[in-house]
Amino acid sequence: MVDLSIVIPIAGAAAIVTAAYLARYVMKQDAGSERIQEVADAIREGARAFMRRQYRTIAIIAAILALVFAGALGVARDLGSGAKTALAFALGSAFSAISGYIGMYISIRANQRCAAAAQSSYNAALKTALRGGAVSGLAIVAMSLLGVSLLYYVYGWGANATRSAQTDVILSMVGFGFGASLVALFAQLGGGIYTKAADVGADLVGKIEKGIPEDDPRNPAVIADLVGDNVGDCAGRGADLFESTAAENIGAMVLGAALFPYFGLAGILFPLVARAFGLIASIVGVFVVSTREEEAPMRALNRGYGVTTIIAALFFGLAAFLLLQPSTNLGIDPLTDPDGPGPLLGNPYPVASSYTWLYYFGCGLVGIVAALLFIYITQYYTEARFRPVKDIAKAAETGPATDVISGFSVGLEATALPALTIMGAILLSFYLGELTGIRVHVTASFTLGGGLFGTAVATMGMLSTAAYILAMDTFGPIADNAAGIVEMAGISGSVRKQMDKLDAAGNTTKALTKGYAVGSAALAAFLLFSAYLEAAGITSVDLAKPEVFVGGIAGVALVFLFSAFAIRSVGRAAWAIIKDVRAQFKENPEIMTGAKKPDYGRSVDIVTRAALREMVVPGLLAVLTPIAVGLAFKYVRVTPGLAAGEPLGATLMVGTIAGVILALVLNTGGGAWDNAKKYVESLPAGKGTEQHKATVVGDTVGDPFKDTAGPSLHILVKLLSTLTLVLAPLLK
Repeated sequence: MVDLSIVIPIAGAAAIVTAAYLARYVMKQDAGSERIQEVADAIREGARAFMRRQYRTIAIIAAILALVFAGALGVARDLGSGAKTALAFALGSAFSAISGYIGMYISIRANQRCAAAAQSSYNAALKTALRGGAVSGLAIVAMSLLGVSLLYYVYGWGANATRSAQTDVILSMVGFGFGASLVALFAQLGGGIYTKAADVGADLVGKIEKGIPEDDPRNPAVIADLVGDNVGDCAGRGADLFESTAAENIGAMVLGAALFPYFGLAGILFPLVARAFGLIASIVGVFVVSTREEEAPMRALNRGYGVTTIIAALFFGLAAFLLLQPSTNLGIDPLTDPDGPGPLLGNPYPVASSYTWLYYFGCGLVGIVAALLFIYITQYYTEARFRPVKDIAKAAETGPATDVISGFSVGLEATALPALTIMGAILLSFYLGELTGIRVHVTASFTLGGGLFGTAVATMGMLSTAAYILAMDTFGPIADNAAGIVEMAGISGSVRKQMDKLDAAGNTTKALTKGYAVGSAALAAFLLFSAYLEAAGITSVDLAKPEVFVGGIAGVALVFLFSAFAIRSVGRAAWAIIKDVRAQFKENPEIMTGAKKPDYGRSVDIVTRAALREMVVPGLLAVLTPIAVGLAFKYVRVTPGLAAGEPLGATLMVGTIAGVILALVLNTGGGAWDNAKKYVESLPAGKGTEQHKATVVGDTVGDPFKDTAGPSLHILVKLLSTLTLVLAPLLK
């Protein structure tokens, strides 16, 4: 094995340094006129206030859960294991919170500079928004990589080099992924409720009742709406992708440890090295993005993504060649290895194919192609150039009801192609993995083949471009905020048209990165499900057993009930902000004439309190349901011979399938409604018409779909995976 471990800290450090350089680049850009700075300061103040209050709430919940899990695992295993898991949980929670803060910090500074840059150069505005987003993307993925690597180093990198010892080390790190998932869930929920409540309130009262533009400074909710873009789309998504990459790394390392007889430490390090190479590819991709004044912004962004993908694929092949060639000199005798098959378990380890690395490289390419397909499928369903969005806009000619019906049908339709992509990626990567000939006897009844590790490698391939994808995602709210600032500053003409172009592209990037996040969640969940089977000591989950079937129903019910609570929370918080906006217009009629300014701070405070109050119940539901299922069926079993971990395994498996499909409906339908509204607004006589008002209603319905419930489901799926891994030792 070639020692590539040095690549991990080098790539992590390079990403952090590049992020610092890009942050400095953004901060050196012109901050704009006094009016632009005034609006930006109000956004910054509101975002800081919300984040401080939100993370105080999350910290209390996380501290309680850390103590509970430390005590429970200490009793179930030993105090050392409990303490390690609790420490990993605390570190994952802290890093996830920092990731969210980084996403918010740079976005509230890049937005005004993007607005100012648009007054002189369309290319400068695009580069400022993307590079602002890249600060988040590079820093967050680097923190995930370095955090997992640090834990592995501290907990036993290479020490006690046997399969069981390495598996124990990595399982004690699972708390890192769970902590990251927990904070990400609450961050996405709270931010999503905030941003959509403010958006709905601003749209319904401002656009529908008062007939004023979206970001008109006379609207009391407009600052709260712009704040929401930062705390929901930037902070929430930053925490989301942090936990995605962390959970996937740890899950792949669990399977790499199981294949220790073939690859030794190389199989465990491979996920970290692949992630490090992906960071380097993303750095290059960000710097190649530039555009001509007449070029569509998505062309420039897709060009950068194409460069990132090609470099990531080449590096992935190099990592597979150097790390995934089975060694014949690991010093392991299969018949005497304490972790091996032994004389009672039959044959020694089969000889792996000499093309093993090539098969696994193929698995990585499957994941990379799956990511591309997800992005282009989502673009088809959410960009105004294509049939689905145009169909929704046409349906709006007959009113809001037909607009809503058409948009919901698009969301349902948009599940088929992504589902086929997920199915194809899992089956093809599993098949390629099986061609390696790898077989490891984990227990007397459970044999792990190379196919499961193949699906893990495909997930690594899909997430290899995660840093660039997150840069594109954060580009969206930065451009959206910049367009709002331009509107509030009273800037019109060509500058406004340029910002509308960037804003529409930002809507598309936000939609496509959600599609990407769903796909990666599905593959990562399958990978983590396999890790759960090994950790729980079970070979399969049999839905024909009543307890297991009930566990599966609990998983589906959790997904739908969680989504209902999240959407309802937006409605309740929006009710509070709508009342305030109406009251301000009534109390101060001069607001509409522009003689007096609205009380923006009052609206920001109302929606902040409402969002934080509403996020607690769905968040706790997501955590407590799998705990209840796992512990209930540990002690209450009807079927003879039922393994204690099977019902919870069904909750994980069936809940994951339902969560992925429902997230596709909510994300894509919401994105299509939004861009149908923007498409009508771009028409010569679009704004202010009955068709436009109908699309505003559709967009309002889609807001909690695409920015609250949908993105939160990505995290719920992965939270189920990491939480069940933490619970697995308690169920043996």
